[in-house]
Amino acid sequence: MQKHLALSPSHSAVNVDVVTTPRGLTLWLVRSYAVPLVSLEFAMRGGAAQDPADKAGLGSLMAGLLDEGAGEFDSQGFHRALDEKAVEMSFHCDRDHWSGRMRTLTKNLDRAAELLRLAVNAPRFDEEPFERVRDHMNARLRHVANDPGTLANRNWKAKAFPHHPYGQPADGSLETLARIERADLIHAAKRGIARDRLMIAVVGAIDEKDAAALVDKAFADLPAKGHLKPVPDAAFAGLGAIDLVDLDVPQSTIRFGRPALRRDDPDYIASVVAAHVLGGSGSMTSRLFREVREKRGLAYTVFGTFYALEHGTYFYGGTTTKNERARESFDVASAEIRDVALNGLNEEELEKGKTYLIGSYPLRFDTSAKIASQLIHIQLEGRAPGWLVERNREIEGVTMESVCRAANRAFGDGSLLTTVVGRPEGF
Repeated sequence: MQKHLALSPSHSAVNVDVVTTPRGLTLWLVRSYAVPLVSLEFAMRGGAAQDPADKAGLGSLMAGLLDEGAGEFDSQGFHRALDEKAVEMSFHCDRDHWSGRMRTLTKNLDRAAELLRLAVNAPRFDEEPFERVRDHMNARLRHVANDPGTLANRNWKAKAFPHHPYGQPADGSLETLARIERADLIHAAKRGIARDRLMIAVVGAIDEKDAAALVDKAFADLPAKGHLKPVPDAAFAGLGAIDLVDLDVPQSTIRFGRPALRRDDPDYIASVVAAHVLGGSGSMTSRLFREVREKRGLAYTVFGTFYALEHGTYFYGGTTTKNERARESFDVASAEIRDVALNGLNEEELEKGKTYLIGSYPLRFDTSAKIASQLIHIQLEGRAPGWLVERNREIEGVTMESVCRAANRAFGDGSLLTTVVGRPEGF
């Protein structure tokens, strides 16, 4: 076991033990005895990037069925077993990984571990829940079929990554979901659910020995190695293009973006600071918010942020505004992106951006579920527990020179791939 201590409340105040179980699995453990609860979160490399193009949504459908019957329990029986011991369990499919969450009272850990073991080792994929979950996914797709935000997001990604899994909708389409058969689910589970790509975090009122026993019981019987298809790096396409999607609505939804620096780039953290100052999602002090909303009243919200995926990183932003003001909104946002790219930030912006990113970090660790989620996120990024402290130190170390260099590298000449849904004037 190796122990890592977050040194001060200004960083994260989380103590992480890296534990190796008797059966050779590794978990990150945070002990907290304030309430008699334990949260477990895990992730495995894979996700929607493994979906065949003609069966997009397979990973999401599989994840949605893992708690719909396993082992000797059919769907109703499995949910009754969860309810009897107040066990919360869910599974999810992201672009690059599958994940799961379990939370329960410490007195019910044995039963919770057994149910989690069944879900990941022996999912049933019975016909009734298979059709029901697929129907639910279809209903959701029909519901958002003419949603401007959904259309803009899907079209933008399809244009940005036309020959890559990132260009496929992670939740599929009516056509691709219809092609999925039960055998596809069984094959996907056997191919992807394994120990070699497994990351685990346990948080709560539990010691090292019991946490190791919990993890071994749930996961140690999985196959040693999965069989995932290789996924290439995502080449970004369409930079400078504007894609118009006609929709008879009074407002235009605009989405724009461009390739960005990868997580392992020396300038990545500095570029994150620049992106936050430019368009930080949820920030009411960003440049885009100030120029688009406060000064001109063009839109209610506007954002811009980085998405760092396993095989590619990109800047992505957008806004929604009246059709007659769409072009002006886009031009103002584009001008700010170009200005940051060419001229960087000023001292006040840099300091405020760093202060926000450092000061808001502890909010990601204020519940056991959030802590577990963040520990998995750090593992997925390939970082050690020391990142809990190092992350803020790196942000503190960003200088005017490094942030201007990073902004220029990340935003280039400011050119964008843009999708506009609606009937915008001026495009």
